[in-house]
Amino acid sequence: MKTNEQTAEVLNDLIQINNDRIEGYEKASRETAPADADLRALFDNMAAESRDYVNQLTKQVSISGNEPADGTTVKGKIYRAWMDVKATFTGKDRKAILASCEYGEDAAQKAYDQALATDAELPTELRQLITDQKASLRKSHDKIKAMRDAQPA
Repeated sequence: MKTNEQTAEVLNDLIQINNDRIEGYEKASRETAPADADLRALFDNMAAESRDYVNQLTKQVSISGNEPADGTTVKGKIYRAWMDVKATFTGKDRKAILASCEYGEDAAQKAYDQALATDAELPTELRQLITDQKASLRKSHDKIKAMRDAQPA
């Protein structure tokens, strides 16, 4: 039973970081200027990606007989507050919004690294699910970073 609880804890951490990501991208989409429809579409897609991951992870927690997390992390709340302050000072320009999103993507990568490095005994199929999600999130990170780097200073 302890193994199931440890596994659920690992998965619940990932649910929470994905919930942070959903809230972050929904906020970024709302904050994006109407002229930046490409960014809005990108942010909406990334929020949808995390909603899918939350559904996958929630299913696995439920299968283990544990209660899935439904909130966000304290760190995510701090990140979104930081994004608010930063947006006030930067005028909500593309580069600033993308930089804030990259910060969130870095946090997601760190959470997935921690999940894969856990001492909890993760069944092979769960380890593969986490690895696959991490790889997909890495592509999102790299896309955000490339877009940020392409913006004029």
